[in-house]
Amino acid sequence: MTTLATRTLGSTGPQISALGLGCMGMSALYGETDRAESIATIHAALDAGITLLDTGDFYGMGHNELLINEALRTAPAAAREQALTSVKFGALRTVEGGFTGYDGRPAAVKNFAAYSLQRLGTDHIDVYRIARLDPDVPIEETVGAIAELVEAGHVRHVGLSEVGADTIRRAASVTPVCDLQIEYSLISRSIEAEILPACRELGIGITAYGVLSRGLISGHFTRDRELAAGDFRSMSPRFQDANLQHNLDLVDALRKIAEQKGVTVAQTAIAWVLAQGTDIVPLVGARRRDRLTEALGSLDVRLDAADLAAIEEAVPAGAAAGARYPDNQMAHLDSER
Repeated sequence: MTTLATRTLGSTGPQISALGLGCMGMSALYGETDRAESIATIHAALDAGITLLDTGDFYGMGHNELLINEALRTAPAAAREQALTSVKFGALRTVEGGFTGYDGRPAAVKNFAAYSLQRLGTDHIDVYRIARLDPDVPIEETVGAIAELVEAGHVRHVGLSEVGADTIRRAASVTPVCDLQIEYSLISRSIEAEILPACRELGIGITAYGVLSRGLISGHFTRDRELAAGDFRSMSPRFQDANLQHNLDLVDALRKIAEQKGVTVAQTAIAWVLAQGTDIVPLVGARRRDRLTEALGSLDVRLDAADLAAIEEAVPAGAAAGARYPDNQMAHLDSER
């Protein structure tokens, strides 16, 4: 088992590996999944020294938590003991898989947690957070309920997800918050204006998802790729027609820089996020061992001032075409208001 460089989640959170593994794609939203390869990828991540496994109770409507349970049960004891779980809750689903809203009521928070603990097969969740702000429930009540779970020993740390600076401050006034999980990448940089400064002022870390923008800036997405039925990207504005072509032009510009350094586009994009501060931990959504190996290589990429300037010129802030979610989903993002 390898030891990776570590980072600490905020001033109150745990020490974790400098990269985390986002497990959502192993259960949902990106087309067909491979259970055996998913478990093998989680095992490989743990063996490589990754300690943070990120999931949501609504990923595959419980499937992802059960998958992580199986992967941890069948992993070597040493790897299992070092694994930390980050769980999102609150999304309401239909039998057909649709989303109907979010529930942040204190009773619901504790109910969601009870089910997650059962599916994960553990006695505690390391970081627990509502996936999206419930507009009908003050954030103080939602995080207050998580704080009660902390006091009871069922949760170790309180986290937040996709909320704006004002909500972050309100939550932090109630209980210590270790991190904010939010999309952050070369082409998703809206947090830099207000959200990231607020987190740094309050000692709250960032777990950054979408660091490769769902594969868009991985260097592997081709202009003529046909997406499988049910793949979220078929509805994502950034993957549509002229938007896609524009965004892949940005990737081509990034590829030139990557090639000059002798690394891949994905490694360059992940390394850029790593270079934005030691309080930021990228979550890599690798579903296969080869993609995981590539992502781990980003930890060896060193970007100096000239590299960062060249990347900024190739992919300036705000350069992407299209929003990161369809309009109906953007409406749920307190972070974008």
